[in-house]
Amino acid sequence: MEGHDSGDSKQSTADMTAFVQNLLQQMQSRFQTMSDSIITKIDEMGSRIDELEQSINDLRAEMGVEGSPSPPVPVKPKDESKSTNDSA
Repeated sequence: MEGHDSGDSKQSTADMTAFVQNLLQQMQSRFQTMSDSIITKIDEMGSRIDELEQSINDLRAEMGVEGSPSPPVPVKPKDESKSTNDSA
C-alpha cells in the first residue's frame, strides 16, 4: 500500500500545484484588468483637465485678460496671525 500512498501524494502535489498556478493566473488577469481600468480613467481625467484648461483660457480671452496674471488673493488677517504664531 505504500506505493499507492506515494502515488496519491504525488497526485495531490500535482493537483495543488495546478490549483496554485491557476489561482495565480486568475489574480494576474484581474490585476491586469484593474491596471488597464485605472490607466484608462487617468487618461480620461487628463483629457478632461485639458478641456477644462482650454475652456478657462477661452473665457479669459473673451474677457480680454489673456496673458495678464490672475489678481492676487488678499491675505486675511486670520492667516497673518497664524504665520506670526508659526514663526515664534
